[in-house]
Amino acid sequence: MRVHVKFGLTRATAGVAVGGLALAAGVAVGDAPASATPATSVVVNEVYGGGGNSGATYTNDFVELTNRSGAAVSLDGWSVQYHSGGATGTWQVTALGGSLAPGGFYLIGEAKGAGGTQALPETQATGTIAMSATAGTIALVQGTTALTCADSAACQSASTDLVGYGTAVLNETAPAAGASNTASVQRKDAADSDDNSADFGGADPTPGAANTVGGGGGGGGGEPGPLRIHDIQGAGWLSPQDGQHVTNVPGIVTAIRSAGSSRGYWIQDPAPDADPATSEGVFVFTSSPGVAVGDSVLVTGTVKDYYPLASGDTLPATSNLSVTEIGGPSVSVLSHGNALPAAEVITPDTVPAAYAPDLGGGDIESTPVTPARSALDFWESREGMRVEVDDARVVGPSNSFGEQYVTTKPAQTPTYRGGTELLAENAVPSGRVEVVPADGSDPGVSVGDVFQGATAGPVDYSLFGGYTIAATQVGAVQHKNLPPIVATPQDAGQLAVATYNVENLAPGDPATKYARLAQGIVTNLARPDIVAVEEVQDNTGATDDGVVAADQTLTKLTAAITAAGGPKYDWREIDPVNDQDGGQPGGNIRVVFLFNPARVSFVDRGAASVNRSTTPTSVERVHGRPALSLSPGRIDPASTAWNSSRKPLAGEFLFRNKPVFVIANHFASKLGDQNADGRYQYPAQSSAVQRASQAKEVHDFVGQILKKDLLADVVVLGDLNDYQFSPALAALRTGSTSGRGLPILTDLISTLPRDERYTYVYDGISEVLDHILVSPLVRGVRYQVVHVNAEYTGQTSDHDPQVLRLTP
Repeated sequence: MRVHVKFGLTRATAGVAVGGLALAAGVAVGDAPASATPATSVVVNEVYGGGGNSGATYTNDFVELTNRSGAAVSLDGWSVQYHSGGATGTWQVTALGGSLAPGGFYLIGEAKGAGGTQALPETQATGTIAMSATAGTIALVQGTTALTCADSAACQSASTDLVGYGTAVLNETAPAAGASNTASVQRKDAADSDDNSADFGGADPTPGAANTVGGGGGGGGGEPGPLRIHDIQGAGWLSPQDGQHVTNVPGIVTAIRSAGSSRGYWIQDPAPDADPATSEGVFVFTSSPGVAVGDSVLVTGTVKDYYPLASGDTLPATSNLSVTEIGGPSVSVLSHGNALPAAEVITPDTVPAAYAPDLGGGDIESTPVTPARSALDFWESREGMRVEVDDARVVGPSNSFGEQYVTTKPAQTPTYRGGTELLAENAVPSGRVEVVPADGSDPGVSVGDVFQGATAGPVDYSLFGGYTIAATQVGAVQHKNLPPIVATPQDAGQLAVATYNVENLAPGDPATKYARLAQGIVTNLARPDIVAVEEVQDNTGATDDGVVAADQTLTKLTAAITAAGGPKYDWREIDPVNDQDGGQPGGNIRVVFLFNPARVSFVDRGAASVNRSTTPTSVERVHGRPALSLSPGRIDPASTAWNSSRKPLAGEFLFRNKPVFVIANHFASKLGDQNADGRYQYPAQSSAVQRASQAKEVHDFVGQILKKDLLADVVVLGDLNDYQFSPALAALRTGSTSGRGLPILTDLISTLPRDERYTYVYDGISEVLDHILVSPLVRGVRYQVVHVNAEYTGQTSDHDPQVLRLTP
C-alpha cells in the first residue's frame, strides 16, 4: 500500500533482473567429492536429531537434502553419514538412491523415538541412525563406504557437504547453533560458504518443505508468483487474500524484528502499483527470520489479518485493527545488499487533520481505505512500508515497553511544554505517531526532546497507540531537559489542598519510589496542608491474602516525607472490603487523606464501632452548620455506582477554626472502552456510564452540603479518570445551588490557559484525568498542575499531582 517509489536494485554478479528483483542464474554441475570450495549442487538442507524426544512434534530424526542446480542429480550410490561429533567414534551410513529434481527436497528418515505426535511426511530414503538432538555431524558422500576421517579438514575433503551442529568437532569452519529436541538446523539461503555457523540456523523442523530460516528449496532461483504485495494488501482494511496460500511474493527485506512475541521481518515491493490505497509493504511472521536487510526475496506462506489482543480481548469482538501478515513462510533469498525502497518523508501537511472518521460507531474495516480521509486511513495505506519523520518532537516519553511518541504536526494542539493535547471528545491529535526502535533499544526520551535528523522504518500497528514506526533509523536525541514544576507555597492564611495518584503504592516498592514521591510532595507541591492520595495498596500489596489494612504503606510514605524535610503528616482512610474496590487484584487500593496537624485539624465524627467500609456518611446540621455523620466517611458505598470501584472518602477539616469539606475520589477506569486507535469510530465508551453515575452521587452529596450552607467551602478532587469535557465532569458541575444560578462546582483545570490543561500523558496524548473542583463561593483560589511525572521517562507515577490554594 502506499508510497509508490521505484528504486534501482544492485544486480547479483551471476543474476538478471526479473520483475524488478535480482534473480540468481541457475547452474547444473555435479559436486566433486573434495569440497574445499563451497558446494554448488546437492547440499544438506536441514538436520534434525530431536525426533521422538521430549517435547518433539515429529517422531523421527531426519536429514533433508536439496538440489540448488538447474538439472536433476542422480543419488544412486550416494549416502548420508552420521558421526556423534566427538573426538572419537565411527561413522554410520544410510544409503540413498533415485533422483533429486532441481529445487526439490530429498527426505531421509532416521531412528524413531518414544515421543512425538506426528510422523514424517513421505521419505525418499530411510535409516536407523539415532542422532543426537544437540550435537553431531552429517556428511553427504558420493559413496556408501563408511568414512574413517577424524578431523574436519579430512572429512570435508571426503564429502560433498559436511554439517556439524551443536558442539560437534567435525564441521565446516564452526558448527551450526540452535539444534534441540524441538528445533532443527536449517540452511539459511542458497549460498554455501563452508561455514556451518553462518549457513545454518535453528528453527522449527520443516521436513520435506522449504526452510523457515531462509533459502533451501529452489536454491537461489525462482520466478515471482502471480501476486505482488499490493495484491495481498488490497484497497481495503482486510486482505482479499486472508487465509490463502501465496507463492513467491517478491520484495526487499527492509527491517527485521528479532525480539518480542511477534518476530519476523518486513518486505517491500520496489515495483508499486498506481493505487494510493494499496500498500507495497507486508510483515512476514516467523520466529527465525534467517534473512538480512537488503535481501531480495521470494516469500511463500499463508496470508493472515492478525489482530493484536489485550488481556480479556477476544475475536471477533476486538476493537483493534489488524495487521496483514504472511505466516508459516518459506523464503528464497535471491541476492544480498540491495538498496532499500526510499522512505516516504512525512511532513506536517502529509497526514490528514482528522485522526479518524465519524462512522457513528461503525466498523472502519467495512469502508474502503481512503488515505485523504483520516490519519487511520493514511497509515493503513502505508502498512509495512518505509516512512521517515525528520526532526520529530517527542510528545510521549519512553516507557518500559520500548515505546515513545512523536508528532508529525508540531503546530497541532501543542502544550506549553511540548506535548500534543486532547481538547475535545474524539479529537485525537492526528500528528501523533508511535516510534519503537526495531532493535529494541531505549532512546530514553521525554516530552519536548527532539529526534534530530531522520527517524525511519516500516509502518506497524500496536493495540497501544495505534500505528507505529518500527524504526530502523532513529534520529540523534536532543534533550530539552524539561524542568519539573515547583508550586508556589501557600502563605499563612491560605489552605493548600493537593491530589496525587501514587500508582499502586505498596510496602514492597523500592525505597527510591517512596523518596521520589516524598520529594514531589515536599518540594514540588510545596508541603500542602492536605493531600488526597490515590492508589494506596494494602500492607501486602498485590498478594491476594485478605489483608486490607494499609498502615505499613502509609507509615513508609509519611516517614519518607519527613526524611525529605516535610511535615509529619497524619492520615485518615477507610479500609475497603477485601477485593471489592477494583484495581490491581489483591492490592485493595484506596484513597487516603494526608494532613499536616500543625496547620489543619481533622474533625473525627461517628462512633469507632461503626463499620465505615459499608456504612454511608450523610450530611447533618450541627450548630446551624453542615456536618458529616461520619468523618472520615464514604459516600453511599452500597450504591451500584461504586461496584468494583473506589468509594469516595469525605472528611471535615478545620483551618484557622473554619470548616472545609474535602471529598477525595478515584472513579472507575476506562477499561472496557473500545480502542480509540481501532476499528470502531467513534469508539464506544462503555465505562463512561459508571463514571457519570459516580459523578451524580458526588454531585448530589455536595448539593446536600450547600443546601445547608451555600457559603460552605467544598473541595472535590482526585483521579476522576475522565476528561474535562466528559459526561462525568458535566454531571459534577451542572445544576445550580439553592436557585441562585451558580454552578454547584467549578472544575479548575478549565480555568487554565488551553495549552496547560493536562495532568496525564497517555500514548503520546496530553490529557486530563485528575481534577480539583470547588464550590461556588470558595475564595482566593490559586491552582497549579505540577508536572513531575507524566512527561518524563523513568516516571515515579503515571499521574501529575496538582494543588489548590484557597482562603476559607
